[in-house]
Amino acid sequence: MVYAIIRVRGLVNINGGVQDTMRMLRLTRVNTLAIVPKDPSHDGMVKKIKDFVTYGELDHATLVSLMKARGRVAGYKPITDEFVKNATGGKHATIDAFAKAVVDGKAKFQDLGEDAKLYFRLHPPIGGYEAIKRHFTVGGSLGYRGKEINTLIKRMMPETVSADNVARGRGVGKRVEKEA
Repeated sequence: MVYAIIRVRGLVNINGGVQDTMRMLRLTRVNTLAIVPKDPSHDGMVKKIKDFVTYGELDHATLVSLMKARGRVAGYKPITDEFVKNATGGKHATIDAFAKAVVDGKAKFQDLGEDAKLYFRLHPPIGGYEAIKRHFTVGGSLGYRGKEINTLIKRMMPETVSADNVARGRGVGKRVEKEA
């Protein structure tokens, strides 16, 4: 089981300890996503920064689309099946197999080596955040959101917006005009 953690709030008025924790998790900018294993040491770090991020359990399909659309290696090149095979020593032949192993806890995202960027830069979500000063349980965007993190990630990747939504005017670059 792994957490997907997305930084929602910026740098202003952040405690030094929280800022250090964000740096350790590679969450240096707003709309940056990091993947961390669900274990006691990371749970303490997540608890410390819960008022500045949103997080939840990442599923296999979302991780695959995230790696294919937003995964990068040194030189800002995309992550490919060939790179995954070489980086894991042949253990995982494809991005799909590696993502399955990461979600199941059999591999860590850090197994991709030094060349892989261990964070993902995302767009702001289509439709915006709910509220960046309130927790998810009371209608905001912060804190734990469980499996709902996967829908937020899909809203933050324009590559995954369906053609049906674009036709309805809810896609990237489309503005919905209100009818009089």
